[in-house]
Amino acid sequence: MDVGRSVEKKNEIYESTIKNDFGRQSLFFRLFKRVIDIIGSLFGLIVLSPVFLIVTFLIRKEDPNGSVIFSQKRVGKKGRLFTMYKFRSMCTDAEEQLHDLIELNEIKGAMFKIKDDPRVTKIGKKIRKTSIDELPQLLNVLKGEMSLVGPRPPLQREVAEYSQHDMQRLSVKPGCTGLWQIRGRNDVHFDDMVDFDLEYIENQSIGNDCKIIFQTIKVMFLSRGAY
Repeated sequence: MDVGRSVEKKNEIYESTIKNDFGRQSLFFRLFKRVIDIIGSLFGLIVLSPVFLIVTFLIRKEDPNGSVIFSQKRVGKKGRLFTMYKFRSMCTDAEEQLHDLIELNEIKGAMFKIKDDPRVTKIGKKIRKTSIDELPQLLNVLKGEMSLVGPRPPLQREVAEYSQHDMQRLSVKPGCTGLWQIRGRNDVHFDDMVDFDLEYIENQSIGNDCKIIFQTIKVMFLSRGAY
């Protein structure tokens, strides 16, 4: 399957079927949300810099020849592609091994997740439990490709399987956290995640964003549903 062409076709469907007012944001909201994203990501990068250094050291110690940061193309707002950053939590040839594991998928729908993934490294298991592996996405937020709060950015091969209903997730900028993360994370099926995302999009507000951010911090310490 030509994933790129399939995603392009999906984007055409998105443009022709999504209502113009779905997920529409006022200028004030967009500006205020962007200001919060800039301040929040800068603050996080500065305050968490010791964590970045420690994780970098641990990843290098376990695998001196592998990269510290894992970069991957993701689909953002209105189908725009961008490069998302994470701390590498898997072996260097994880993408090549995916086709051998795809049948073990434990998430229903257009996603892939399995517990005890053999590709995950020792340090990877630890940083995934607390979502520390996601911290480099603060750089994506600073660059304006992501927001602190919003739907999780999907892979191109996932979007290729989206229905018109699912495509509505792409009507806003993707986020580092959202309702899916605070309501079960990997314990939630794909259809539920879509419902959570559309609920968030239809009820966007600065107040809701702040609530989700604070609840995310709590969830990170509990490590519930993370693998």
